[in-house]
Amino acid sequence: MRKYLLALALALVASPALAAGDIVMHRDPGCGCCEAWAAQVAKAFGQAVKVIDDANRASLHKRLGMHPALASCHTALIDGMAFEGHVPIADMKRVLARRPAGVTGLAVPGMPVGSLGMEVSGRAPDKYTVVAFGAGKMSAFAQR
Repeated sequence: MRKYLLALALALVASPALAAGDIVMHRDPGCGCCEAWAAQVAKAFGQAVKVIDDANRASLHKRLGMHPALASCHTALIDGMAFEGHVPIADMKRVLARRPAGVTGLAVPGMPVGSLGMEVSGRAPDKYTVVAFGAGKMSAFAQR
């Protein structure tokens, strides 16, 4: 039994833990646009994005207090805040720096063309709203 507990303890110590600033993205399994978003975020933040295929993101949304109408194809967690969908990097950095009271995350519902990771050559970007959410409330954070 002691050998088993020691092996388990060593495995836990050797496993890389997520630090406060780590970026973790839960995505619909196999979604390609999520990879494009993650690559741009990794470059902008100067660190890797850990990608988790998650077929039950609805339970994650519920834990985050996110309204189902805000859903997109991936949910990223960065430094205690949630980012749903194709949120622009500038908005992510702004909310992380300011930490507005009552805001636990930002969302870009759906998958608007022209949003981060959804760029389409030769097609004008869709207009969309970046929504701030938290404490059971939603409000416009930015218009794109």
